[in-house]
Amino acid sequence: MTVKLVNFESKTENPHYEGVYDIAPVELQKMMTNVKMIDVRQPEEYVGELGHVPGSELIVLDTLPDHLSKLPKDQTVVFICRSGGRSAKATAYAMMNGLTHVYNMQGGMLLWNDLQLPVER
Repeated sequence: MTVKLVNFESKTENPHYEGVYDIAPVELQKMMTNVKMIDVRQPEEYVGELGHVPGSELIVLDTLPDHLSKLPKDQTVVFICRSGGRSAKATAYAMMNGLTHVYNMQGGMLLWNDLQLPVER
């Protein structure tokens, strides 16, 4: 199976991390079958009131270094958190460790919910 890398039209530079790009939740939802989505919140947040993006995998930010080798290098990875801060940090960390096709979901689950996109709880 060949995985094509996703090029997001909505990508904008993250204001806090150099080289990190944010992408719009709406565009992520359209492309979600082609990307690996990693939620970096705490387990209780993942199943909590904001829920999580269907198909996303939970890897708590503090444990990311232990899981980095499991992330696909030949697939686009999008990090997700509550508001976009922790996921931007995760994206920057992944980039520092050699992953190139990594993005941060802008606005996190707060924005995802505001846009009334589908969630699992």
